[in-house]
Formats: sequence, structure tokens, C-alpha cells
Amino acid sequence: MKISIITATFNSAATVSDTLTCIRRQRYADVEHIIVDGRSTDKTLEIVSQFSHVAKIISEKDKGIYDAMNKGIGMATGDVVGILNSDDMYTDPEVLSEVAKAFLDPKVMTVYADLQYVHADNPDKVLRTWHSGAYRKRNFYFGWMPPHPTFFVRKEVYDRAGYFNLSLRSAADYELMLRVLLKHDFSAHYIPRVIVKMRAGGMSNASLGNRLRANKEDRLAWKLNELEPYFFTLYIKPLRKIHQYIIK
Repeated sequence: MKISIITATFNSAATVSDTLTCIRRQRYADVEHIIVDGRSTDKTLEIVSQFSHVAKIISEKDKGIYDAMNKGIGMATGDVVGILNSDDMYTDPEVLSEVAKAFLDPKVMTVYADLQYVHADNPDKVLRTWHSGAYRKRNFYFGWMPPHPTFFVRKEVYDRAGYFNLSLRSAADYELMLRVLLKHDFSAHYIPRVIVKMRAGGMSNASLGNRLRANKEDRLAWKLNELEPYFFTLYIKPLRKIHQYIIK
């Protein structure tokens, strides 16, 4: 079973070496590491060139990180696809072996695990841990989602459910997981341990403005999939009906 790992980079010289090193150290042998670069102007590509395990590199203008990820998915030849950002890293050399083991069950279509947010300048300093918990479809209606850097899918899932929606700036990962797990009802397997360290300060939570935009896009993700969150169905719809009745 080949596992394709996609890493999107843009001026990532300060952190990409950690990402590349954690892939190189994986004990699982059949790994295809794809670097999709947005035409960096720093030493990102120079650093990438020093890692011989990298299978494919492209560097060209793109429409943002999710466009780069879509390019990587299109280039991937693995049976399973994972995405690891250029400032994230796997916690140990056994991560991809555990992921591959989970996919030995032909009924498993997606796999996810736990994640730690770490200090941007000191990855050994854990700020908080994201405990995902076992998958229950209804959890999506209460705000649950798996950590995207821990999310692995069979390539056929992308072929059937589609790639990232580029109309969303910061919630495209959430929308894709919502579409895959809830709308298309692909099965999910939970690995109950931390497998990824993510540096704090990502696109969706770097500022209050970004967080508000992400919340707005999260709601849009439901609309795009013709779904409605549980709280909306339970509370907002009845209030709207009452309001309409009063107006009439």
C-alpha cells in the first residue's frame, strides 16, 4: 500500500526542514512525498532539494494553499493520501505504519487521530492537545471535526467526493471533511493517540478576524453541502417561523 503525503510550501524555509525530516524518518517504506511550492522566494526549494526521499516537486504560482493541495492530490499515485503542512510534523517514525495498518481493513475509507498544538518556536512545548475521540456521525452536528493534518483518505474518496472547494479561504478543510464523512458517509477509523504536532498560529486561528471569517465559512460549508447544523434545525428555524407569523 503506497501512501502519498502532500506538503504545500510557500516561503517555508524556517520550518519545512522539520516536516521533511519527520517524513524521511518514517519506518514505513512505501511513501510518496509530494512538495507543491507556490514559487517561494526564500530558501525553501534549496532545503527541499537536500532531501532525496522527496518523490515529486513542482513550484509555480497558485491560488492559495488549498489550490496547492488540490494539485498534489491530482499528482498523487498512492492508495492513501495524507496532507502535512510545511510547519507540522509527525510525532514519531511509526505514524505511517499505524495508518497503513488501519487501512488493511477494506471497509476503512478514512483515518484520523489526535493532534497537539505546539509553540511556534519550540515544538517540544505543548500548548494544548486535540483529543478527537471515536467517530460518531452525529458529533458533526455539535461542532465536532477531526484534525485535518491527521486525516488520511483512500485516493478513491477524493475521486468520488471531490477535492478542496477553492471558494472557501480558511474552512476548505472542514468543508471537505464534512462532505466526505457526513454527506457521502464514508467510514472513519480513529487512532487513539497523538500523531501530529502543529505549530500554533495557523491561517484559521492566527487572529480574531481570521477566526470570525472561519466561523462564517464553517456555516457556509453546511449550506454548500445542503446540510443544516443541529442547532440551526432545533432553534433558528422555529424562531424564524415565529418571527414570520408575528410579521404577518
